[in-house]
Amino acid sequence: MSLLKPFSKLPGLNTANILLVENEEQFQQKLADTVVLHEKNVNVNVRLARSLPLPMENEESRPRIDLVVFIIHLTSELSFQSAETSLKYLDPGYFLGKVCFLVTNARNASVPPERLVSVRKLAASLHCPLLCAEDQTTEGVTTAAHRLLAILKVAAGLVPMATGLYLSTFTRCTVPSDIDQQNFE
Repeated sequence: MSLLKPFSKLPGLNTANILLVENEEQFQQKLADTVVLHEKNVNVNVRLARSLPLPMENEESRPRIDLVVFIIHLTSELSFQSAETSLKYLDPGYFLGKVCFLVTNARNASVPPERLVSVRKLAASLHCPLLCAEDQTTEGVTTAAHRLLAILKVAAGLVPMATGLYLSTFTRCTVPSDIDQQNFE
């Protein structure tokens, strides 16, 4: 088990590689298919994983991963715990604009509000973007794919005059100082 490193391999020409990490694999495949379907100008490769670390046996043939996306279902505590555990297998260089969190079911009334607060605090502490997605509708999946493609192109270096670190200063999650007070009246 080794750390996944962002700069250990050379990038491919006009290619972007994204790793979708989801413990339950409910949304992962739909999102992967939509990302590939909607990008025509860039060769997008999508890798899927249930958790990190990735297996060692194919490390030499694995392409450079430009963006790691942790998909967290707010209805599942295990989903959050799996993402949190997987973070320790990422090299610190990934947290310079090459990691993002994608949460689903944020509008679900059965989700404890503390769970969303925990995810927001995690994303804010790592200076990573936090995206909310609707995984039950085609429009929601398409919107999530477009958002991820925009971040992926920057993280892969395919957008002139922009870097993942530069983008993350504008898109990172922040936690208001009063987030601990649950007075949403």
